[in-house]
Amino acid sequence: MADPRAESEPLLGRARGGSGHDWAAGSAACRGVRGDPGAASPWDLCFDQATVFIEDAIQYRSINHRMDARSMWLYRLYYSNTCQWILSFTIFLILFLAFIETPSSLTSTADVRYRSPPWDPPCGLTESIEGLCLLVFVADVSVKSYLVGWAQFQKNLWLLAYMVVLVVSLMDWIVSLGLVCQEPLRIRRLLRPFFLMQNSSMMKKTLKCIRSSLPEMASVMLLLALHLCVFTMFGMLLFTGEKDDGQDRERLIYFRNLPEALTSLLVLLTTANNPDVMTPAYSRNRAYAIFFIVFTLIGSLFLMNLLTAIIYNQFRGYLMKSFQTSLFRRRLGARAAYEVLSKTAEGEAHPQRVGVKPQDFLQVLQKVQLDSAHKQAIVEKVCSYGDDLLSADEFQKLFNEFDKRVIKEHPPRPEYGSPFLQSAQFLFSHRYFDYLGNFIALGNLVSVSVFLVMDADVLPEDRDDFVLGILNCVFILYYVLELLLKVFALGLPGYLSYSSNLFDGLLTIVLLVLEISTLAVYRFPHPGWKPEMLGLLSLWDMARLVNMLIVFRFLRIIPSMKLMAVVASTILDLIKNMRAFGGILVVVYYVFAIMGINLFRGVVVAPPGNGSLAPDNSSAPCGSFEQLEYWANNFDDFAAALITLWNVMVVNNWQVFLDAYRRYSGPWSKIYFVLWWLVSSVIWVNLFLALILEHFLHKWDRRTHLQSLAGDQETSYQMSVELLFRDVLEEPTEEELVEKLSHHPHLQLCR
Repeated sequence: MADPRAESEPLLGRARGGSGHDWAAGSAACRGVRGDPGAASPWDLCFDQATVFIEDAIQYRSINHRMDARSMWLYRLYYSNTCQWILSFTIFLILFLAFIETPSSLTSTADVRYRSPPWDPPCGLTESIEGLCLLVFVADVSVKSYLVGWAQFQKNLWLLAYMVVLVVSLMDWIVSLGLVCQEPLRIRRLLRPFFLMQNSSMMKKTLKCIRSSLPEMASVMLLLALHLCVFTMFGMLLFTGEKDDGQDRERLIYFRNLPEALTSLLVLLTTANNPDVMTPAYSRNRAYAIFFIVFTLIGSLFLMNLLTAIIYNQFRGYLMKSFQTSLFRRRLGARAAYEVLSKTAEGEAHPQRVGVKPQDFLQVLQKVQLDSAHKQAIVEKVCSYGDDLLSADEFQKLFNEFDKRVIKEHPPRPEYGSPFLQSAQFLFSHRYFDYLGNFIALGNLVSVSVFLVMDADVLPEDRDDFVLGILNCVFILYYVLELLLKVFALGLPGYLSYSSNLFDGLLTIVLLVLEISTLAVYRFPHPGWKPEMLGLLSLWDMARLVNMLIVFRFLRIIPSMKLMAVVASTILDLIKNMRAFGGILVVVYYVFAIMGINLFRGVVVAPPGNGSLAPDNSSAPCGSFEQLEYWANNFDDFAAALITLWNVMVVNNWQVFLDAYRRYSGPWSKIYFVLWWLVSSVIWVNLFLALILEHFLHKWDRRTHLQSLAGDQETSYQMSVELLFRDVLEEPTEEELVEKLSHHPHLQLCR
């Protein structure tokens, strides 16, 4: 088996954002660069190389790229914020074209009964935009190929696939222009998500982990398929009676033939048609319930949960191996920077000591693309070592500062000379004042809820909003007063330094503006307050908007509740670190949506006689696609296809979609929907569940640990996907790092 620390992706994947014996390299290392005869000075080149290595280490990138001065300039330009923003925008743009291209999604509704003809762009408009995007990708792959070198390019499957996808896309683009945009199939649409995947090293790792986990998942799925087939045969044999009306109904509805029986039990596996599938037979004889209960117990409660456990365990293991590679990359980049900066100490006391001068490291640090807060923290850490040379171990420890969350210090509070003002400042900056505000917000929420319950059956034009209007005025005045008092106690800079105050203050200002607008347009509330609509919004619309903001403002209580705060912070951390997993979901949604458009576009047609917005559907079978009026769930455009796939992924009533598309397009349509269910509901949702469990358990354990170690420095560490497994990852040894550096394809270090 390959070493998990090996550089499995020498490709310059986009950023995701030890101690031992030291050995000298010095300026000779810098002179060992291949292919750079015109270097200005050895130490300038050393500093540039160290800058690039440090940036690679921070972003977990591979260091296997050209290291001459010209290539490093191009490398840093490529990874600059501007170039990466252009590349990200290009990827977004080419993916977004699916909403505008024929069939266009630019209609107000997807319902085939009421949808107006969409605007289709003229031929050449979207193709021109797509052509520019493809040119950007050609430049991207050209730069990457040059920087890694021909030898590395031949070994890298992602770069080779990038070239193939671009060639196929350009050929298909030329065919589209040649046929005046009338081609029946555009292959390049299915290939567009590749541009998103190849630009994220974290997505590549996730995809690799999924691929490695497939054998274990396949074993459980085969067992699940065997379970499904056995019970299908049992069901067809069990419900074949000719005299029993209950058996006959069950057979005709759910077990008419093998495909229907398989479909019925597959849907029952997701519990979407329970107890409908059991009711006909159970109504005749209660003993038939045993068949469906045993099937559900084995399939849904045992095998499906076993599949979740296997996915969690296997995916976690492969993800750990992937992050072991990331850790090795960071340590390797740091060690490479150390080698090109290291010098031999002068003097008789330590004639053989090798290390990095702090002044040299600080000079390099000024060139590194890093936020000022982290730079300042590292400068303070370096200064704590004094003027001695930094050893390899001390140099590596400096990189732990990159993982720490910078604690922002709040501005000092204003100083008041009056004892009364000082007492007021202490009172209004105390946490009990926040508790009072939370209690008032709760009272406001309760009042809104009471009036919603009381007026549930009253039409908007018949409602008397006098009392609720007065209460909202009073509450909003208190919110404004609370804001002003906090600004008085903390000062404006201090008030704005708290994120909770920003959230609270912004909503308070919006509520105040809405309330003033309401009073200006509809006057002060009074009994029988039912004015005619004036301006853009009616009084009822204004009141609804105010009440919605009041409900949203109540979320301010979350930081005050410790357990809720842990859950909320975990969710926020997940959102920050879900780009790779969200990207995989975007890829599968995009591919299946394009496939659905090519397979099912136009198969769902509006029923005759749709002049009314409330067509008669009484003749349709109960629970059918037509009776439930699911006409908006189609594949006539990209946006409609995404919503349809979402509804199927949720698996609520997905048997309705299976039946409808079987009737409209043929029985083979079931393969498409079952594949989508496997990919989205079974694989991706379980992977998402595994990430949530790992993230929450890790954070909960860390919280429990820190409660027993008050003031521990670990509280400053920020949460990222890479840090989830840092505690259990194995640090690479000095020998492994040195051995790997000695085989760098574009740099020769003197040992």
